[in-house]
Amino acid sequence: MKKNILVIPGDGIGPEVTTWGKAALEKIAEIFGHEFVFDEALMGHAAIEVTGEPLPDETLEKARKSDAILFGAIGHAKYDNDPSLKVRPEQGLLKIRKELGLFANLRPILLFDELLEASSIKAEILRGTDILFFRELTGDVYFGEKNRSEDRNTASDLMIYHRYEVERIAHKAYQAAQQRSKRLCSVDKANVLESSRLWRETVQEIAKQYPDVETEHMFIDNAAMQLIKNPKKFDVVLTANLFGDILTDEASQIAGSMGMLASASVGESTGFFEPIHGSAHDIAGKDLANPLASILSAALMLEIGFGLKEEAKLLVDTIDQVLKEGFRTHDIADQTTNRFKVLGTAEMGKLVMKFLSQKLTTTNQA
Repeated sequence: MKKNILVIPGDGIGPEVTTWGKAALEKIAEIFGHEFVFDEALMGHAAIEVTGEPLPDETLEKARKSDAILFGAIGHAKYDNDPSLKVRPEQGLLKIRKELGLFANLRPILLFDELLEASSIKAEILRGTDILFFRELTGDVYFGEKNRSEDRNTASDLMIYHRYEVERIAHKAYQAAQQRSKRLCSVDKANVLESSRLWRETVQEIAKQYPDVETEHMFIDNAAMQLIKNPKKFDVVLTANLFGDILTDEASQIAGSMGMLASASVGESTGFFEPIHGSAHDIAGKDLANPLASILSAALMLEIGFGLKEEAKLLVDTIDQVLKEGFRTHDIADQTTNRFKVLGTAEMGKLVMKFLSQKLTTTNQA
């Protein structure tokens, strides 16, 4: 298989972790005989510093020509501390989603048994959890009309959805549910919001086309509570942009750390694969970032983007092996004990590549 992959390191710890996501893809290509051709581009604060734009035309052109995109992170403290700045890194991420038609964000909450103790939630509550979130990406308050009064004392963001936006992501979520345990929970706030009433009405109509899938509707406040109280209750979760943003970050506690969660943003063509942890500027350049989410994002690219399930499983199994042998990065290590071998970003990345190389040796001998 030959594929063109665009790497966008982005901001903060993005360049540090995408180094290892790319390395994992290269190693997989070597093991299985694929040809992955890589290119690189700027986005976010890094792009603003060079071009004045968060998403340069050159980056967008490269993105459209690629088969998949491996992304790092976006954002900078400069913009968090000055809300008045008109050009912001996040604008680049929103624009590329819109331009590429990336309407569905998939976030699997993959729980490694070795990390049960890394979560603040009790292990007996977490064990066996397996959730796949479908977050709508191109509607809601992130893209609705925004206003600020002349006296700067009143502001509004329009929460807007069109029926077709709900329909297309609902179909993807139901199709995924058919391949899993045939359970889907749609999360909204239909008791208060008109946009949520449209959401629920549309999902109810789509559900009729998937009679083999059990559908449950839940309000966002209850869903946030149940996610911590009884995460095994959920399998496929379908929700809107804002609610999905909040719930998936909350769900990172189930996996023990944001540094362990990958995501895929997909539409009808090019997929966009990224860890969910953000730019984390406070640890950028300190060799503290966890590269495993980027490697897991590479696994999602292989499985969802290219249909290479065996290759994706090898990456996940390799990370599982690393964790079983007691290796950790700082974010997932219990600092009060000496049970774990705590590694920096580069050491952990090199270790995963070493284990993958051992797989290559075994494959060649076979």
